[in-house]
Amino acid sequence: MEPEKETAIVADALNRVLNGETLPDETLYSLTEIDSPAGIEALLNGAQQITERFCPRKFDSCSIVNARSGKCSENCKWCAQSAHFHTGCNTYDIIPADEARRVARYNAERGVGRFSLVASGRAVSGKALDQMCEILRDVKEKDGISTCASLGLLSAESLQKLWDSGVHRYHCNLETAPSFFPTLCTTHTIDDKLRTIRAAKQIGFEVCSGGIIGMGETRRQRMELAITLRQVEPASIPINILSPIKGTPLQDTAPISEQEILITCALFRFAHPTTQLRFAGGRARLSRQTELRAIQIAMNGGVVGDLLTTIGSTIAEDKQLITEAGYTF
Repeated sequence: MEPEKETAIVADALNRVLNGETLPDETLYSLTEIDSPAGIEALLNGAQQITERFCPRKFDSCSIVNARSGKCSENCKWCAQSAHFHTGCNTYDIIPADEARRVARYNAERGVGRFSLVASGRAVSGKALDQMCEILRDVKEKDGISTCASLGLLSAESLQKLWDSGVHRYHCNLETAPSFFPTLCTTHTIDDKLRTIRAAKQIGFEVCSGGIIGMGETRRQRMELAITLRQVEPASIPINILSPIKGTPLQDTAPISEQEILITCALFRFAHPTTQLRFAGGRARLSRQTELRAIQIAMNGGVVGDLLTTIGSTIAEDKQLITEAGYTF
C-alpha cells in the first residue's frame, strides 16, 4: 500500500473516532495493514490524539500479589505456573493474610489505586476462596485501597461471595485471539472465559480483561483480540508482553519488536477509545523511551511495582515515568 493511501486511511479512521463513531471491524483490520514509516507515525500520533481527547489525565494504577503459586492444572504454553511444564517456579498455597495486607498497605501509602490478589489454578474454590475473600475484605475496610481479584474461571456462586466481600472488579484475561488460543491452551477455551466474564458482569462487577502479545500471533490476530474484547466491554484492558519462561513451550519465542509493541498499543486505542489500556507484565525489557511513548499514545493505566513471576520496576520509577508522560499519579 502506498504511504499516502495509508496516511489517508489513518486520517479517516481518526476523524471518525474523534467524532464519536465506533469503527467497524473491517476498518480496524485495515489499520493492521499500515506498514510504511509515514503510516505508522500517523497511526501512533492518531492514537495519542484519541487518548488525549477521551481519557482522564490521572493514570490508573494497580498492584498485584501472587496469592497462590504453581501446580496449575491448565496447560497454557506461556505460563511458568503450569504443572505441565518444569520451570522451577516457586510453589505455595494461600499467602498469609498479614503478608498480603502488608503489601496492600505499602502500595496504598504510595498512592497506588487498587490492590489485587492473583491465584494459580483453574478456579479458586472452597476454603481457599473463603480465605481470599477474608483477606480482600480486610484490605478494603482497613488498608484504604480498592480491591480486585483474578481467581480463575469462577462460578456465579463463587463470584457472588467475592462481591459480598467488597471486591467490585474482576480480572479474567482472554489472553489472545479466539483463532489463536487453541494452539496455546487446550484445557479451557475462550468461551469458558467469556462465561465467567458474563457471570461477573451480571452480578455487577467491573471487568478487567486483556491479553498477552508476542506469543507468535499476527498483528491481525492482535486486532481480533481487541475486537473480541468489545463484546466484554471491559473497564480496563491489560496488555502484557510475553516474557519467555525457560521450561515452557514458548521459551524460545523471538521477542516482539518495540515498534510492534507501540503499533499494538495504538491499534487497541483505535478499537477502544475510552477504555483504560493497562501496561502489565513484560515491559521491564523495553527501553525507557518506548515505555514513555506507549504511555503517551495509549497506555493510561498500569500494574506498578513488582509483578507476578517477572520483576517489574519500582513504584518510584513508575511515578517518574508517568509524570514525564503528562499524567498525574
